[in-house]
Amino acid sequence: MILLLESGLKNDTVPETFLLKHTVSGHQFPVRFVKIVPLQSWGSTFNFSIWHVGLRGCDDWTVVQKCINWYTTYREREAIRLCLKHFRQHNYTEAFESLEKRTRVTLEDPRLTQLHKLLVDEGDFDACEELIGQAAQEGLFQQYISQQEYKPQWTPIIPCPGGAASSRQRPGMRGGHQMCIDTNTQTIYLFGGWDGMQDLSDLWSYHIPSQEWTCITRDTQAEGGPSARSCHKMCLDPERRQIFTLGRYLDSVLRVPENLKSDFYMYDIENNKWTQVTEDTASLGGPRLIFDHQMVMDVEKRIIYVFGGRVLTPSRWEGCVGGLGLDELRSSPYTPSEAIFSGLYAYHVSTNTWTKLREDCSGNSSGPQDIKSRIGHSMLFHSGSRQLFILAGQRNKEYLTDFFMYNIDTDTVSFISDGTRKDSSSVPAAGFTQKATIDPHLNEIHVLSGLSKDKDKRDENVRNSFWVYDISQNKWSCIYRNEQTGESYWSKMQHVEPCPRFAHQLVYDDTKKVHYLFGGNPGKASLPKMRLDDFWSLRLCRPSTQQLLHTCVLLIRKHRFSELARDNSVLALKYLQTKLHSAVDHTDPQQVLEFQALATTLFQPHEDLALSHTHSLSEDEDSSSSPCSTDLGWQHSTRSQLFDQLTQFFPEHMTQPRGNLVWMD
Repeated sequence: MILLLESGLKNDTVPETFLLKHTVSGHQFPVRFVKIVPLQSWGSTFNFSIWHVGLRGCDDWTVVQKCINWYTTYREREAIRLCLKHFRQHNYTEAFESLEKRTRVTLEDPRLTQLHKLLVDEGDFDACEELIGQAAQEGLFQQYISQQEYKPQWTPIIPCPGGAASSRQRPGMRGGHQMCIDTNTQTIYLFGGWDGMQDLSDLWSYHIPSQEWTCITRDTQAEGGPSARSCHKMCLDPERRQIFTLGRYLDSVLRVPENLKSDFYMYDIENNKWTQVTEDTASLGGPRLIFDHQMVMDVEKRIIYVFGGRVLTPSRWEGCVGGLGLDELRSSPYTPSEAIFSGLYAYHVSTNTWTKLREDCSGNSSGPQDIKSRIGHSMLFHSGSRQLFILAGQRNKEYLTDFFMYNIDTDTVSFISDGTRKDSSSVPAAGFTQKATIDPHLNEIHVLSGLSKDKDKRDENVRNSFWVYDISQNKWSCIYRNEQTGESYWSKMQHVEPCPRFAHQLVYDDTKKVHYLFGGNPGKASLPKMRLDDFWSLRLCRPSTQQLLHTCVLLIRKHRFSELARDNSVLALKYLQTKLHSAVDHTDPQQVLEFQALATTLFQPHEDLALSHTHSLSEDEDSSSSPCSTDLGWQHSTRSQLFDQLTQFFPEHMTQPRGNLVWMD
């Protein structure tokens, strides 16, 4: 059977539509029966649910017959390839050659056939290493690399204590600040925030190559720029070297009509000059004074998009998550009915005009093209597909987990997930102030957790996790999660990884593939005024082509040593001390231990050596994919297993079938 779909249903009576897998190798295949298997229920009443399932597709016999003919040929070809693989693994040379000649079916790419000949038939290990090296140079390992999970590598960025006085300057502790990055000049800009006592109005730049902070100004307002603020937003135009900032949070005592104007500023980096674009964006058809919104820029069209945020009015309000501690949030006199949320706006820089694209909608009356405004969410712009990606956030007391796209050219909304399906373990947790970045080249979205809502415990918590969303595959992957909350643990880890936090800032260099994190609120109830000033870089690492090549060479040389150890212990020892020693990464403790253990095999009987080597080759793969060494010559058996290990690094369309003709339990 073929897996057509793995998904979930909402816990309601609204009909849902799912797209089933319907192609193999780019061709449509016929389906006669569909089996539905429930894997998880919403509750005890699930057994009494009544389903109506309808299938939509093409039943035109002329189309279906073509699919049947192609699929029959495809299955026959795959069956022949499985036979060829089985015959070659078991050294049935005559049967292999006869079937291949009669059917003219190709088992694999000619380069892999050559590798099998050099490795299994001739034992020319030097030629094998050369062929593997050529494959690496041709980029044949890239598909395998792209399928591997990332591993996070955090590095604290600490100013050099011996540098000049100016180089020792750095921004102070804060949360609710803003950062943006100019990848062309490798410069990060930081503005404002809340230090636990007051809003800040300082503007900083950080030059990545020189690792040096520069305070551009201590008070932007004194130089014609914005006043001190937090919970605002910034975006950057790298081509014209301009920074735009909008929004802020005001304490309730300051919310008088003259202070509730939505001022909008632009900073000219080249000329070090601030310009007030408008005193009040609402007067030009833009948003009212808002905080905890999101703002991104379409640099090509020179259009800024602003979505969500809470509108400030002279009424009582819940505190800004960047400015207040968790205890202040809980004890706030705010009532949800007072909340007013801002919609989706577009600002055209060249004409200085605003357009309202979407009003905020209520949850009960929303339609398929309506979007629910919120705070503490994430919004990203994909320059290639020209889509806005919006996810998570909070609306009143509701923590949101929906994830949708807005096409800026067609003015349409498409939901990736509405947040109601029972798949919480495979998507980021509900919450707000999580930070997200996008890599349009890799087609990925990255999410660093913030303050999340534990639905079981019914309280807020701050824990570290990092998620990657593959846009093409529509798949989330959690590449890092740390559930530790104890102070003693994080005290020991303060130079290894950043402690959990919210109201921090994260920017991404999509050319160097590096994230930068600064500051935030650690969410300590005992220290509600505490803010952070640590600075980190994060690299998402996958195995490199060179590392995979090194792995292949090491596998080949370990096998060559095992064959020498069976025939000539003296030559084997010399090979161990020279060729094999040079292939080991002596900074890797595991490789060093395995290398040291190889010397003991020189003193084992041949029978024990054969068993131990066969086990070492098979421990990382399905045993059913390997021929049984008791029925075949040890040499052919172990070389075939090594060949299977090496081919896993090649694209699947080049290799022999992954499955086997005979499956053994």
